Amino acid sequence: MQTYLKLMRSGNCLMAGIAAVVGVFIAYNIVAGNPVLSSEDIAFPMLESLKVFLVVFFVTGAGNAINDYFDVDIDRVNKPERPIPSGEIGLRTALYFSLALFAVGTILAASINMICGAIALVNSVLLIYYASTLKRTALLGNVAVGYLTGSTFLFGGAVFFENGGINGVFVLFLLATLATIAREIVKDIEDIEGDREDGARTLPIMIGAKKAAYLASAIGLVAVLASPLPYLQSLMSIRYLVIVAIADILFAVAVYEILGKENPARSSKMFKMAMAFALISFIAGA
Repeated sequence: MQTYLKLMRSGNCLMAGIAAVVGVFIAYNIVAGNPVLSSEDIAFPMLESLKVFLVVFFVTGAGNAINDYFDVDIDRVNKPERPIPSGEIGLRTALYFSLALFAVGTILAASINMICGAIALVNSVLLIYYASTLKRTALLGNVAVGYLTGSTFLFGGAVFFENGGINGVFVLFLLATLATIAREIVKDIEDIEGDREDGARTLPIMIGAKKAAYLASAIGLVAVLASPLPYLQSLMSIRYLVIVAIADILFAVAVYEILGKENPARSSKMFKMAMAFALISFIAGA
């Protein structure tokens, strides 16, 4: 079991699942604050929230597993300790496991409502296409991962789609998307040697690591400048503003690591820490 959780990157799955549930909370607060539809009219959907968490956990894990399936040659160079290149899990077993997770997640999402089912299906197809093809294309692969990460909030908000709940979480979707695109570009810089050997056409390979680092930093800066928006839109409390400031500082450190020290590995870790604090700020603010 531990090996399969490692294949899924369970830590990432957990963060994504929590982000989706945060989306449910925020959408509920927006809908419940509507004078036409008060909280007395709409009960918080506990069962649906659990389903949302499980769907995102499973689909995210499936995406990570299918990514390792297609990236086995790259991982032999960059990450030989991963379950497939290390021989802990067979290549075909990883494929079947991933497809099973996609199927379970999509079916479970459809049981919430059709919009949730549609988002899960589209994201599942996009994850497979990304792993097989899109990842090796300049920038488009990064944008796809950014959308997929940000869409966890949209998925949570889709629980209240009929009442407009998905509109309220759009700014969170935007922030998460921008931050993820920046980190993905940095990760491509970190993996540039293995990607080059595999024939990938990632952004750092196409335009050079330095230019890619500047682009990642610029996108990260936009996310930092836009971070107060949820508070200014009255979607979040002052607690959000305090904690997201920590995330913004970590984003700044990540930019320094990639531009000032040219250390993509360290920068990627700082981006990940910043995104974790951003998620905490969403939870606290909601």
